[in-house]
Amino acid sequence: MKQEYIRVGRIVNAHGIRGEVRVQPRRVSPALLTRCKTFYIDGQPVTPTANHVHKELVLLKFPGVEDMNAALAYKGKELYIRRSDVVLPEGEYFDDELIGLEVHDCDTGTLLGILTAVDEYPASKVYTVKGDREILIPAVRDAFIRSVDLDAGRMDVKVWEGL
Repeated sequence: MKQEYIRVGRIVNAHGIRGEVRVQPRRVSPALLTRCKTFYIDGQPVTPTANHVHKELVLLKFPGVEDMNAALAYKGKELYIRRSDVVLPEGEYFDDELIGLEVHDCDTGTLLGILTAVDEYPASKVYTVKGDREILIPAVRDAFIRSVDLDAGRMDVKVWEGL
């Protein structure tokens, strides 16, 4: 099932004296955050008046936040986007959307388990699937990941010998 909101970052501090906040992106590229027009903080929409990338962080300027003290009030807040506001390339998903999917063997249809974690490794992401046993599946499209259907809550994977 598709999620309506996706957590994309955390406000880690104020930046400077003009009311900007520093956002640590969460498993998304900083460039993606600069393309978002509306964010949600505590369920309320906020449209930044300025944003840019600075040293792997994203700096945002919110309306009505004019000094460091006002910006510090946002420290520690989670930043969300509405999933429908972002178009990802075909076959790409936010990590949070994949958690909870049923993972099936594409050849036999056997349920292998539930996708419980997405971890970053140098070569690729790795999906942790827990069922009768725990399986680690490299997130490599076509080689391992055959299909993802968020509406059906299902992922089909190719099980290689030794997996």
